[in-house]
Amino acid sequence: MTQIDPIDILKTGQGWLCVEKPFGMSVHNEPGHDLLSILATRIRGDEALMTTLGIDSGFEIHPVHRLDRDTSGVILLATQPATLSALSTLFQTGAVKKTYIALVHGNFDLAPGAVQVWDTPLSKEAGGRTNPKGRGKRVRAETRYKLLDQSAHYALLEIELLTGRKHQIRRHAKLGGHPVTGDRRYGSKRSVAFLRENQDFHRLGLHSFSIEFVLDKVSHTIRSRSIPPEIQTLLDNDR
Repeated sequence: MTQIDPIDILKTGQGWLCVEKPFGMSVHNEPGHDLLSILATRIRGDEALMTTLGIDSGFEIHPVHRLDRDTSGVILLATQPATLSALSTLFQTGAVKKTYIALVHGNFDLAPGAVQVWDTPLSKEAGGRTNPKGRGKRVRAETRYKLLDQSAHYALLEIELLTGRKHQIRRHAKLGGHPVTGDRRYGSKRSVAFLRENQDFHRLGLHSFSIEFVLDKVSHTIRSRSIPPEIQTLLDNDR
């Protein structure tokens, strides 16, 4: 394991790496402080890592898929143009399985392990608290969720994206009556403030937990080290 404080490199391959992004950190657009900037500096100081990635000092890092600033967890990055193209094709053709962990408001009348689907069509652009479906033409959107655990006021879900609309999990959770905890965009202002002031919970309760794909005939399953402690603690303290 290669450790970058606070970014954990989970796995590397020729032309790619998979890391665990902290919540509150932008993937790009904040030179010197975002995920790509911090990783680039770290990689350039590690010759062994550069050899593993098959790159020289002129490399660039590109995200293969999106992960919002407030969402933590597993994200796949490419350091070679050919690898970026190959991985992007896998995403575009639905050949990548992404699993998330979400702590949402409310309870479900389901047994642990039960699987359900949110399938309300969504616009391709992000919505908001008062209109999570979004403006304009709405297209197919499917989010599969499995109940893992629940407390008096919250439920822990394992979520698989079957489509890839912007903020899809957060929008579907809101529309389903179970907004993600700490969601400043789609959740209520009152609930966000309550969690901050009374539970010391200052993040979005959404975590990219695993990713599965096949590249060059090799299968990769990469998982997060654990459920973020802030999410687990909020659930446990509410029992």
